[in-house]
Amino acid sequence: MQDKNRATGGLLAASALALVLGWSGTAGAAENACPGDKPDSIVVNASGGAMATAMRTAFSSDFEKIFDIKVIDTSPADLAKLRAQVQTGNIEWAVTEIGGQDILVAVKEGLLDPIDLEIVDLSGFPEEARENTHWFAKSAYATVLGYSTKAFPDDDHPKTWAEFWDVEAFPGPRSLRDDPTDNLEYALLADGVAPEDLYPLDLDRAFAKMDEIAPHITVWWSSGQQPAQLLLDGEVVLASGWNGRFYDLIQDGAPIDIEWNEGMIKLSAYGIPKGSPTACWGQQYLQVMTDPKRQAVYAEEIGYPGLHLESAKYVDEKLAPYLPTAPGIIENLVWTDLEWWLEHGEEVKERWNLWKLSHQ
Repeated sequence: MQDKNRATGGLLAASALALVLGWSGTAGAAENACPGDKPDSIVVNASGGAMATAMRTAFSSDFEKIFDIKVIDTSPADLAKLRAQVQTGNIEWAVTEIGGQDILVAVKEGLLDPIDLEIVDLSGFPEEARENTHWFAKSAYATVLGYSTKAFPDDDHPKTWAEFWDVEAFPGPRSLRDDPTDNLEYALLADGVAPEDLYPLDLDRAFAKMDEIAPHITVWWSSGQQPAQLLLDGEVVLASGWNGRFYDLIQDGAPIDIEWNEGMIKLSAYGIPKGSPTACWGQQYLQVMTDPKRQAVYAEEIGYPGLHLESAKYVDEKLAPYLPTAPGIIENLVWTDLEWWLEHGEEVKERWNLWKLSHQ
């Protein structure tokens, strides 16, 4: 795992790129794409907010035109709800996003149908993205350091997590996610641990370092749009957050920007709930998402690049500074070790909750 921690070439370089062309015919031509009666609608569950808008622009509108099936957007990504749906047999979703290490939990618990490679063409994807038999790697994203350009003009902002921790050199209120994932890695990076040596995480050392920054965290964010909005409203001057949510406001001229160095990179995963009555149409939706041109539209909408190896050709070159897989950026990112989190996540989350209580 350690050789995957520092984001270099391979999958990361490929991550800027996207999948093979999906359906391009008419609704009539796609009438018999799945057996049985065609539904009036399917439900696609994801993170909501700006991502829902980008999903509709890049994928859902085309799916509706091709298949004459309405796509109903719901949110958020929720492993507990996925589990409940599968266990009760009352499955609402045709497709759902599954965040972070939860995708490995979902696979381990048998909550997902396998990806149907007769429908979903992954031939244009890098090898690493084709190894996942039960989930579809839609895009790459990173949890990064966002900052206010009003508070830190002229590129005079923290460029490492050690500097984020340095409240004297870089004063002002801060925000971090209310979750141990990423935060414990940032704490260790701030304490001098090299990216390639992060895992297994030294929990005592990480929580001790979190003790130092806790008094300066004025908001522990819990939804994706929060950190960018907090920066925009001036409630904080520094915040961790998902790169696409920062990009969504940056492209509208908001006085915020991204520091990519030491960001944590992951793949955005989507799956088909096991036993979904609209599973075949969910597979068709995933196939629409494989199209490199559509993935380029998605990247330009929200800054999350797809994985098809042709997609980068269709992305505006001006977008490169906001893509986690762009050359000059990917080399400075760190892969989250999802398998470590799968093994230790529950106990770490319990410790995190107790730690948070001690700092209220």
